[in-house]
Amino acid sequence: MADDDMNQLQMIEQNLQALLMQKQQFQSQLLEVESAQKELVNSPISYKIVGNIMVQKDKESLHKDLQERKEMLDIRLKSIEKQEARLRDKAQALQKDVLSKLKEDAKERH
Repeated sequence: MADDDMNQLQMIEQNLQALLMQKQQFQSQLLEVESAQKELVNSPISYKIVGNIMVQKDKESLHKDLQERKEMLDIRLKSIEKQEARLRDKAQALQKDVLSKLKEDAKERH
């Protein structure tokens, strides 16, 4: 029984690591978007990279695109943070359960 719990705990830890990597990627993308928004304000001419080329695009349209991207990243980050909290709670409960089972096993041996 404890082995199953330990395996489950390991899987939760792996899922947490994967979530944290995703979270870092989204945070990095969010910083890029925010930086681009700031630069867009100060730039007289704006461009967008499409494939391997840069094309001129009006500021308003670019700002709208960046804002939509930022909102999408915010939603994804919030979702990941909720998943992270659930996994941490589950891991904590499982750790308590495993520790109590180990203590019971130790008492039975003495």
